[in-house]
Amino acid sequence: MSGHKVLIVDDSALVRQLLREFVSSDPELTVVGTASNADQARRKIKELSPDVITLDIEMPGMDGISFLRHLMRLRPMPVVMISSLTTAGADLTLEALALGAVDFISKPTHDIKDRLSEFQDEIVAKIRAAATARIRPAQSPSRSPTTERRIPSAAAGNTVIAIGASAGGTEAIREVLCGLNEHTPPVLIVQHIPREFSDAFARRLNRETPLRVREATHESSLETGCALVAPGGQHMRISTNGTYCTLDSEPRVNRHRPSVDCLFESLARSSVSRPIGVLLTGMGSDGARGLLELYKRGAATVVQDEQTSVVWGMPREAVALGAAQKIVSIHEVATEINVILEAQREPGCENSRSSPS
Repeated sequence: MSGHKVLIVDDSALVRQLLREFVSSDPELTVVGTASNADQARRKIKELSPDVITLDIEMPGMDGISFLRHLMRLRPMPVVMISSLTTAGADLTLEALALGAVDFISKPTHDIKDRLSEFQDEIVAKIRAAATARIRPAQSPSRSPTTERRIPSAAAGNTVIAIGASAGGTEAIREVLCGLNEHTPPVLIVQHIPREFSDAFARRLNRETPLRVREATHESSLETGCALVAPGGQHMRISTNGTYCTLDSEPRVNRHRPSVDCLFESLARSSVSRPIGVLLTGMGSDGARGLLELYKRGAATVVQDEQTSVVWGMPREAVALGAAQKIVSIHEVATEINVILEAQREPGCENSRSSPS
């Protein structure tokens, strides 16, 4: 048997068949079995030892969230959730990611025939990435001691912090924001996420972190202590004068909308004098070129390291391009941002950059 072993868990026979066909089309993946409920899944995990499983959130008997919670406690392994594009589905999916799921796939909808190839490519890419992902144990929401550090808004000057992430990013972003405080300069966030999920993600961050977090709207103003999350399906850019963000539905960049590159590149070309770019876990290369533009301009750039990234794709590409000023664990990203902000308070500081490490 060759390739990564995949177990498909879904109560719908149609979805199981569709996923089997998609996964089997990739030579690096092998479907070793399917299950329609938690009991079957438990037996087949013991019997087949899959490298990754796809898990339906809404199953009869024990639901996917409950099964995932038990799985991550007893036998942690890469899991890709299958989620419905609903408000309830968004909240449950974010809970699954918090419990340790690597990523999620939106359940096939009525327009699947119109985007079959795109849907198949997304599924295969996410399962392949998940098969080699690093599993992070579930963490309770907590606010880092760094939230007590006071960074006066006036001292930071003309600063905007831009954060980009993909697979594994929802929890990584939450951890970073927990280490900041209400005096932090404006934060702009691009997480690869569907339109139906981005508002729920922003609301979750607003509840669990010290910042005021909301989903961005077109021409939302940038405010101290406030973080704006790009809506799924729309690119977010910063205005030339650095005082508000804009949204648009221009073509996908790096197969994504929103794209991290769009945000980073707009920040690099804006009049913001002390930009900070942060690139976290995620598959692919989105954000790497934009981070390089920021670095060349003299911005401070922080990249998550391989050891703590769920998927070290986007950060790896940034490092390969020479775009990373600092490479740190996810537990140190907020501290590094605060160090940069404190350095900006020094008299005569002309840009954000300290000496590279």
